[in-house]
Amino acid sequence: MSSDPTKKGFFGRIWAALRKPSAKYSVLALFGGGMIAGVIFWGGFNTAMEATNTLDFCISCHEMRDNVYQEYKTTIHYTNRTGVRAVCSDCHVPKDWTHKMIRKIQASKEVYGKIVGTIDTKEKFEANRLRLATNEWKRMKASDSRECRNCHSFQGMNPEMQKQRARKQHENAQKDGATCIDCHKGIAHHKPQNMPEDEE
Repeated sequence: MSSDPTKKGFFGRIWAALRKPSAKYSVLALFGGGMIAGVIFWGGFNTAMEATNTLDFCISCHEMRDNVYQEYKTTIHYTNRTGVRAVCSDCHVPKDWTHKMIRKIQASKEVYGKIVGTIDTKEKFEANRLRLATNEWKRMKASDSRECRNCHSFQGMNPEMQKQRARKQHENAQKDGATCIDCHKGIAHHKPQNMPEDEE
């Protein structure tokens, strides 16, 4: 194989330049430049990730704005006596970095669905509601309702302030190792009409 850089392809010449030590800049200057570039990249990347966690971003497409957002606005998670509001990302995006990145990668499938028009009409959305809800319920069950527990916990509950039925259900849930989504399906969005009885 020839070592003449002019006979290498474009990427071959770039690779050769990257492997060759710099005659112009010190190692410290190169390291410092790399650190600055890394900070700028990380800051931009993190800013973009956080921008996709806002309510405005979530409802920027009509599929969400016209369907689930309208349902969510009628729930206690949107408006309540204390003024505390849970937005889409509070329930659908994990807080810790590793799980957040995994969820963002999974969401790329949803972006593809947006591009090809999987749920771009009310009828298509309703036809897919059970599948969409089931996927989300499975995700929440697998994480022990991690996003719910960012705000709610059995330890923080005062059973004396709960109605008798709720108190009993929470006691049973703790004893049986149940998680929030086992009982609270439909807490922020309508349940699918064709939902199997064992899922309710």
